[in-house]
Amino acid sequence: MRQFAVIGLGRFGLSVSKTLTQKDGQVLVIDKDEDKIQDISDSVSQAVCLDATDADALKAVGIEQVDVAIVSVGDDIEASILITLLLKELGIKEIITKAVTPQQGKVLEKIGANKIIFPERDMGIRLANVLTSPKVTDYLQLSNNCSIVELKAPKSFIGRTLKQLNVRAKYKLNVVAIKRKNKQGEESINAGPFAEEKIETDDSLLIAGDNEDIDKLKKEE
Repeated sequence: MRQFAVIGLGRFGLSVSKTLTQKDGQVLVIDKDEDKIQDISDSVSQAVCLDATDADALKAVGIEQVDVAIVSVGDDIEASILITLLLKELGIKEIITKAVTPQQGKVLEKIGANKIIFPERDMGIRLANVLTSPKVTDYLQLSNNCSIVELKAPKSFIGRTLKQLNVRAKYKLNVVAIKRKNKQGEESINAGPFAEEKIETDDSLLIAGDNEDIDKLKKEE
């Protein structure tokens, strides 16, 4: 079982902590707000109220034993930098740190964070992409030029198999999965569909590839 530490219990930290626990992770949660710690104490493996900028306090709760540390105090730039630096010095192998600005992200990367995340920025990009394209129902940016989108199957796709559509050759995109509802309205996902899978009315396709190629597919009727 992998061991995680989540430092900072804002909305992001709280969500990460509960999800990791649901996925059977062993989660140590740290925050200096005692009320927040009390609220989550029954939902995680261990919840401790302490100042994470104090190296001795971190050692006392066994932070050095975790596999991954998530620093979720991005709004407090000074604290996020100091905590990330302390975790690096304590030998944590994987450090994931939340950042608010690109400048903060660059500093965190230089001092040892393995991965920088920008929840607010990424959510804004995701929402904007969904709002500006009626066919897109969800969006996940993988890099500056590559994404995974969920979009309603174009009318021209209905009744045809993936082999017939040849999306890879025609659009340079990959159909990662097909989302479909049955007559009772229950949703199912066919991950890695075979070439013989036929597209049905109201299907949604999870498409991965270059953003420019995805934009071309959005225009398909």
